Amino acid sequence: MTKILFVFTSCNKTLTGGETGWYLPEAAHPYYILAPHFDVDFASPAGPNPPLDSISVEMFKDDESQKFLTDETVQKKLSSAKKLSDINAADYAAVFYVGGHGPVLDLATDPVNVKLADAFWQSNKIVSAVCHGPAALVGVTDAQGQSIFKDRSATCFTVAEETQVQKLNDIPFQPEEKMKALGAKFENTEPWGVKVVVDGRLITGQNPASAGPLGEALLKALKK
Repeated sequence: MTKILFVFTSCNKTLTGGETGWYLPEAAHPYYILAPHFDVDFASPAGPNPPLDSISVEMFKDDESQKFLTDETVQKKLSSAKKLSDINAADYAAVFYVGGHGPVLDLATDPVNVKLADAFWQSNKIVSAVCHGPAALVGVTDAQGQSIFKDRSATCFTVAEETQVQKLNDIPFQPEEKMKALGAKFENTEPWGVKVVVDGRLITGQNPASAGPLGEALLKALKK
């Protein structure tokens, strides 16, 4: 059975000392779209029990998000999540980076993550991410050493959205600004609206509302 890798942050504190972690609906919504069709493995830089952003639990009371919190299979996957250093890209058809502010703080500059994502990209696998998840890809390059964002259409959590949640100082850079600096053809919709951008094997989503639609886009791409 085809396997997909979900990558979570291991970071639980922002630059201002606030709580962070992975964002509940951004894992739950894609998971329940993809899990009926593919094997899904969980991984993070530190391995088991990646930290969950409790604010996302408070904000998202939808059925899938709540089910994710108590789903025995999911809880087992989280408690036994693999370390990124133990992952071989060759075992998977696609990688998906779950959002939350954490990826900007750890995955973006983690050499193990960058090397792994490089391996996914350079072996023609699908690379996908939602919200702040694309920050995990800012160090990733193609076989020519160019950023995978250069001249490609992509999206992520916008500066406008970050301003609204008053978290500009919580992370070392704004993913939108960094992606544009790397040459991305940045696309977005209004704050909190649904936006998924598919450019070949690069699939990105803007925000929590885009996580489910990104899962659908990933499913469609994998079924090709």
